[in-house]
Amino acid sequence: MINYFNEEITFNLTRRRTITKWLRITALERGIKVGQLNYIFCSNSFLLRINRDFLGHDYFTDIITFDYSPDYELQYGSDSVSGDIYISIDTVRKNAEIYGEGFERELHRVIVHGLLHLLGFDDVTPELQAEMRLQEEIALEKLSSMLDS
Repeated sequence: MINYFNEEITFNLTRRRTITKWLRITALERGIKVGQLNYIFCSNSFLLRINRDFLGHDYFTDIITFDYSPDYELQYGSDSVSGDIYISIDTVRKNAEIYGEGFERELHRVIVHGLLHLLGFDDVTPELQAEMRLQEEIALEKLSSMLDS
């Protein structure tokens, strides 16, 4: 189940059904089911507190992903992912401007970025960042075709 919540902001994710289907397909293409996945759209200040309190980092970011998949492995088997994905709408808006992207495309990139982390992709080295970007682009193209049909 994929859920969407807000913390300290008012935000309405458009095309929820299509995005939910897209995320499930993205996972299933890798042989993984979605267990309990929560997207929490929030303010910069809320995500900064999460970053400080849980990760010990004192800086703004666009996304933080908490992987709860090991708990799900015990209950449902190792073929599912579960987690909480916090996304700062403020930072997504700012990054969309910086990178010359539309807000929705940047938001979709960050949404799938969180899922890709849960699916085992990382971005801690330049090589891994390049692979993450490639996977994001592949997923974004699939979403684009779903939205066009």
